[in-house]
Amino acid sequence: MSIVVGYIPSPEGEAALQRAILEAERSQSRLTVVNASKGDTPIDNRLIDAKQHHELEERLAASGVDFWIERSPVGSDPADKILGVARAQRAELIVIGMRKRSPVGKYIMGSTAQRILLQAECPVLSLKAEYAW
Repeated sequence: MSIVVGYIPSPEGEAALQRAILEAERSQSRLTVVNASKGDTPIDNRLIDAKQHHELEERLAASGVDFWIERSPVGSDPADKILGVARAQRAELIVIGMRKRSPVGKYIMGSTAQRILLQAECPVLSLKAEYAW
């Protein structure tokens, strides 16, 4: 059994990671952290660098959960990557963070989150940073 979390270094990504660690501890499941970004900006701070990767490894090791970190190349579709990893691992849960949207953003929702919610073959837990626990 496994849990897949979509992670970017942001308050929403941290909330998702924190909750995914908790869920992995509870169910004694392997946790796969997927870091992916469309790469639609010249400097993409959504992708973790080597230092952040090392810090994330240390944090996950300290939690005691069995884990794997999947870093995708720039330009990969985050929804495709998260859904693909979840499908390959027959994940029992996907955890994603969501941020507050403007009225237009609410209409559009956000293609990554929307696709994950609609296309996942397992339950999806989505949460906002302010509601993480």
